[in-house]
Amino acid sequence: MTSMVKPKISKHLPTNELGLTIRNYEGSMSTLCAGCGHDSVTAALVQAFWELSLAPESAAKVSGIGCSSKTTAYFMGQSHGINTVHGRMPSVATGANAVNGDLHYIGISGDGDSLSIGFGQFAHAIRRNLNMLYIIENNGVYGLTKGQFSASADIGSTTKRGIPNEQTPIDPCVQALTLGAGFVARGFSGDKSQLVPLIKAGLMHRGFALIDVVSPCVTFNDHKGSTKSYAHTYKYYHPLVHTDFVADADEITGEYEADGGMSVTLHDGGILNLRKTASDYDPRDKAQAIDTLMQPRENGEIRTGLLYVDENMADMHEANALPDQPLNKVAYKDLCPGSDALGGFLKGYC
Repeated sequence: MTSMVKPKISKHLPTNELGLTIRNYEGSMSTLCAGCGHDSVTAALVQAFWELSLAPESAAKVSGIGCSSKTTAYFMGQSHGINTVHGRMPSVATGANAVNGDLHYIGISGDGDSLSIGFGQFAHAIRRNLNMLYIIENNGVYGLTKGQFSASADIGSTTKRGIPNEQTPIDPCVQALTLGAGFVARGFSGDKSQLVPLIKAGLMHRGFALIDVVSPCVTFNDHKGSTKSYAHTYKYYHPLVHTDFVADADEITGEYEADGGMSVTLHDGGILNLRKTASDYDPRDKAQAIDTLMQPRENGEIRTGLLYVDENMADMHEANALPDQPLNKVAYKDLCPGSDALGGFLKGYC
């Protein structure tokens, strides 16, 4: 029997502020198809957590069902995690977050998991401004069930057999903007230099942060005629803004010069450094973000980068005045004060 555990060889590898190497942020060996875009997203998540010097045990990974949802096993092997049922990941994440808001919640989903059976749950997690990073690994097909079109497949996109999709696609970024998400971005699994800063910024954003990642399926959707293939995405994807992320740290001082960039301060003090490719684009303007996403794709462009950010929204804990102390750290005597206390409480309802 072949072991599926990665060897933790870390000799001579650089360490972060916690003294950990990047090997400490990896998980099991991937069982996905060779070349799957999802594995590139996994690598970006590993890189982002290591660069931010976040302890693996400070993270909670939550997923549903699908090729994308399997990937939580492939990174952060020492983190908390659970695979839920199809489309129900946001409910479990909401419950876990409500009783322990100290963790960094990462929801990994797919276009089938979030935009079909889980569409309602996806929408309500955004409405509640659940404090989590929600990544959709978007390949336009159901990879586990032989490549049927998903709800994100573009009109005219074809299957391997040449059958075209004729149904209107759902754009998760447009949906997130209209539902009130405070952080919306789109990336490409083949562009790690853009994806890693977006993930770092999403992890540090307080509230719901969505990153829709075009992640080609090499088995069922990487052919001529697919609008989510590697060839099509490399040819047509268009970085809307150059994105970088600088974590809040004592050694970062001074102000940036007015050289065409723009700094956006997040709740925890982290900084997003943005360099606009268009002089009139402002990622804090929701109407402009929606208009940008809704523009006809006559030239085939796929807009990527930080599309919208609102650093002033109250997250679910603030909006509902939830206690700061995680439920698992509350003493038993406080959780269960006894029958006398319960009787006194019930008298108020008699």
